[in-house]
Amino acid sequence: MRSLLLVALLIAAPAAAQDSPFVGEYSLAEGPDVGGGLLIRNDGRFEYRLAAGALDERAEGRWEARGDGICLTTEPKPVPPALKKGALAEVDGAIPTLLVTWPNGQGVPGVDFTIGFDSGEAIADYTQVYGWTMPDNDKRIPRWIEVREPIYSITAPRFELNEADGGKLRVIIEPNDIGVVDMEDACLETTERGVVLHRVEGDIRFRRLGGD
Repeated sequence: MRSLLLVALLIAAPAAAQDSPFVGEYSLAEGPDVGGGLLIRNDGRFEYRLAAGALDERAEGRWEARGDGICLTTEPKPVPPALKKGALAEVDGAIPTLLVTWPNGQGVPGVDFTIGFDSGEAIADYTQVYGWTMPDNDKRIPRWIEVREPIYSITAPRFELNEADGGKLRVIIEPNDIGVVDMEDACLETTERGVVLHRVEGDIRFRRLGGD
């Protein structure tokens, strides 16, 4: 049954896909602390993986020839993660000035933020798993807060705080398809030992496996 399915896929794939010199398996050719791979299949599909520290990326979809290269399109199109305002929540018996959590309430550390006031300089810092609380000696009331998750570059418009907020904010990270890369208009070109993937975020080099 598996052999029949493979034959069917090969018949359905465009001849250009079956004959493309890009078809093959590749490993990441970047620094020692980064790993990943790319698979260009002869049925017009691709698979991509990358791991760099806390960042994990993946994608799969279709590819098509464009000029001397090929371009990738993630399918289905991923829904990016989002930041939304949530109900305030206590941590160890007190409500922090800023708390960033996942939908299940688990705190998220390492989220960058800037807090603005009616007067004086803004405060820039990052969250802990228990959030962040204004210093006891600073009696100013936060009027707005900007939040940015740095690993996946998740941002949102500035959160304006009203009287009902009491100068405090909880932000919930809706993961959606977090880590799935939208490869629209990401294209490959050949190099001496493999391929280079051109993305808006920068170029990524891959080495062909199974070659000399």
